[in-house]
Order: sequence, then structure tokens, then C-alpha cells
Amino acid sequence: MTPADVSAALTAHGYLPNDGLTTSVFLAMQLRRPLLLEGEAGVGKTELAKVLSAWTGGELIRLQCYEGIDAAQAVYDWDYARQLLHLRAAEATGETAGRSSDAVEAELYQERFLIKRALLRAIGHGDGPPPVLLIDEVDRADDEFEAYLLEVLSDYQITVPELGVFRAATPPVVILTSNRTRDVHDALKRRCLYHWVEHPDFEREVAIVRLRVPECSDQLARQVAAAVEAMRDLNLYKPPGVAETIDWATALGKLGVSTLDQHSVETTLGTVLKYREDHDRVRKGGTQLLLEQAMGHR
Repeated sequence: MTPADVSAALTAHGYLPNDGLTTSVFLAMQLRRPLLLEGEAGVGKTELAKVLSAWTGGELIRLQCYEGIDAAQAVYDWDYARQLLHLRAAEATGETAGRSSDAVEAELYQERFLIKRALLRAIGHGDGPPPVLLIDEVDRADDEFEAYLLEVLSDYQITVPELGVFRAATPPVVILTSNRTRDVHDALKRRCLYHWVEHPDFEREVAIVRLRVPECSDQLARQVAAAVEAMRDLNLYKPPGVAETIDWATALGKLGVSTLDQHSVETTLGTVLKYREDHDRVRKGGTQLLLEQAMGHR
């Protein structure tokens, strides 16, 4: 496999990477190293993991990070309800008679009572292609959770005190994403390959729209991409990403719009801008000026 093969495979599954991202994905797969993707929201970080799963055939296992996430939500937990039912059934049938409390307790901590969360599922996967583990928005998690990830990402192993160590025979493909709401710690970054995902340039964004919204004409795709590019220069609270560009082109197509005009822009801004302040800023700057910039790309 070469970086060109990676680029061709991703493109065939609807994702147009640039050379830097293609090379990062290639190295992550060859070196079996996690890949940390940072960038603005909506530039395609999460989508890359979905496309990798579709390409490789491995299950997509997604861990959405948030403040306060811990091992019970991310790694494993015990099925206390099943354990209690098992204990009551054993007592009712007399199976616990004459057995020590330690023996009864040990029976409750078997793998059949273990609830495998995302990280343990990825490490302990069975046959077939290795899964794609997406650790999404890791910057939203706490420092303590980042520290826990170090064992997983260093050795691809997880320790369950009652059962022992689970090790991955074949490591999963690991993609971490960060919107950089805070800096990820150096210890975690050292275990990963790194790539900053930029907004695509104009021509690549047009190509992405044509690929993802095939019913969109080349003229409309270029106008939409140019208008979004102009919006990103307005110092908005939340600049639109590629996902919003695709949504806007799709919405315009559903409305039967073949070319942008002031009415279509003003009535569909909600598909591309998600904050009232951004709507106000665009309208204050003048949608007509936005249209002139959009029409300037032929």
C-alpha cells in the first residue's frame, strides 16, 4: 500500500483528502500509531474515521468525549443487575449452599457479566478486520481521562483488576479528534501522529460538494463554495465548515435553486450558520456583497 492507494480508496468512499492528510493516514496504518487530528469543527475529522471504517471493513467504534467521562462510560462496567439475578437464582436453587463467600463472589466477576465499552471493545475485538476506534473531541475530556488513555494508546492493552489484562492481537486503527478548546497534553500527543486539518481550498471544496451532492451543478457548487469562503473571512463566532457547505448545497438543491440570489441566501442561512450573531454579522455586511464575491468565481 502507498499513500496514493490511500488517497484513491478515501476518494472512492466520498472523502477528498489533501496530500498531507493522505500521508498521515498511510503512516498511522503502517506504523500502527494513533492519529490525532486537530482543526476547526466541521472540517471533516470525524468523517475521516467513518470513511476509514467503510474502506477497511472494520467496525466503527466511536467514543464521544465529554467533561467528567470515566472508565465506566469509556472502558468497562459490571452488569450489576445480571450479577444480582444470578446470585438470587443460585440461592433459590441451592447452588450457594456450602460454598464460601469468596467462591460465590468470584463467580460474579466473570467475563459474561462484563459490559465492554468502546475502548475495551476495540482492544478485545475478535476475528475480522481491526476496528476503527474514533475518540471524538478528546479536548473535552478531563486530564485524568487523558492519563488513562496513555496505557491504551501505548501498549493497546487494558487492565481489568478482576480478570487481568486484555491485549489487542491486532491493534485497532485509532483516530483522535480535537477542536482545540484546550491543549491536549504532551504525553498523549507523543503517542500519536499529528495532523492539523485545514478548511479546504476553493477548488477542493467545489470538488467535495460535487462529490457529496452529485445533483448540484458545477455553477451552483462554485457559488456556494465561494460564498462560504467569504463568510469565513468575516470573523464569525462559528465559521462554517465543509459539513455546512454540503448541507447548504443540499438544501438549495431541494429548493430547486440553480443559482444563488439574495432571497435564496437570506432564507437558507440557517443551514450554513448556526448562531444568531453570525446571521446578524452577515446581514450587516450585506448579502449582496456576499453574492458579488460568490459570482466572482467562475
